[in-house]
Amino acid sequence: MTVERSPKATEIINHTRTLLTSGGYKSFSYADLAERVQIRKASIHHHFPAKADLVQAVVAEYRQEARAGMAATSQHFSNDPLSELDGYINFWADCIRHNTSPFCICVMLAVELPTLPDEVAAEVTGHFTELADWLTSVLHKGEQSGVFVLREEAETEAKSVMATVHGAMIAARAFNKPDLFLHIVAPVINRLQQKN
Repeated sequence: MTVERSPKATEIINHTRTLLTSGGYKSFSYADLAERVQIRKASIHHHFPAKADLVQAVVAEYRQEARAGMAATSQHFSNDPLSELDGYINFWADCIRHNTSPFCICVMLAVELPTLPDEVAAEVTGHFTELADWLTSVLHKGEQSGVFVLREEAETEAKSVMATVHGAMIAARAFNKPDLFLHIVAPVINRLQQKN
């Protein structure tokens, strides 16, 4: 469900997303946002009464975009599970390479999960659940069609792929080497295709 927002609320959301991507929940305050958006803190509170409300809205929007991206990838490559998986991986490789969205905000927030407000934590966990479910379905289709050889249950393999992708994001950031992302992820995808 798309939420209609004012242009200023959308600007607040966009700046918050950037701040979350670079530093997580505790890395910014409404004062930081007010400076970026060029409005008073009280105006931010008008749109989002508390920081938890704001971050929950950002993550909910992020989840909606992710669901749409997964659905579009599956629709585009409906009979090709390998291309579905490659589409997911190449999306992140491009984001990291071009610095358009170099890090998953849910990965950043997951590190802080024990201390996040409940409503934000629920959104973050929801994202990982949806992503794991989608990857499970892709790997299951690939196993059924003979494209993938799974050594574990599809759900376990999916979580392994997800963890590898997210770990590769961290490594690419830590070493400041965008190409490192694919160097880490490629062997895992290759292993899924090996017959023995």
